[in-house]
Amino acid sequence: MDIDKTAIRDAATVIVLRDIGGAPHVLMGQRGAKAAFMPNKFVFPGGAVDLADRDVALAAPIQSPCRDRLAEGADAPLLHALGVACVRELWEETGLVLGQKGAWDGPVPDDWQGFAATGHLPDAQHLQFVFRAITPPGRPRRFDARFFLIHADRLSSDPDDFSAACDELSHLQWIALDEVRRLDMPFITEVVLAEVSARAHDPAPPASVPFFKNDDEESLFLRIRG
Repeated sequence: MDIDKTAIRDAATVIVLRDIGGAPHVLMGQRGAKAAFMPNKFVFPGGAVDLADRDVALAAPIQSPCRDRLAEGADAPLLHALGVACVRELWEETGLVLGQKGAWDGPVPDDWQGFAATGHLPDAQHLQFVFRAITPPGRPRRFDARFFLIHADRLSSDPDDFSAACDELSHLQWIALDEVRRLDMPFITEVVLAEVSARAHDPAPPASVPFFKNDDEESLFLRIRG
């Protein structure tokens, strides 16, 4: 069966910050030259939500008020899957563990074998929902992407150890926020970075979440308050 690659898919993106008490750094990597979506661009870890993400248990889910704001446009199964996708994509693309120590209950899905071998369960409770954007029409891939912020001290692994990462992102590195704009980034990544930079030293969830909404009729920049 053919898949409509222009259909809008739900996606989760993870912005990891460290050194927030001093000179904040953000984790980024470069997409491959042959990637169909945003080739060669520096991006945050992330990707499309898989159907199987709905069936993976979380040690702890995304918390309110972020959970309440995600509910605008996401039913309960998708809300859960977004948290799972964040942990999975972060692990796959960087080898970093966002989890709680514990043993899995029942069989471990194939794409979680490496994560489970670290002795952790996926944990989404410290993810902050900070941005939402729908890819404009006419692009080779379209996503309804939710961006989540996590501080590196919430990781359960060494933030400098990328040895378990797949090869989807290259040049994984921590980049100072005041230097990151020298990289070749997608427009929406620059917009999100500006939002994150403005509140890099504030550990609390944002008062509202920007929503860059693009559809066939118009583009709107909204705020999700909830």
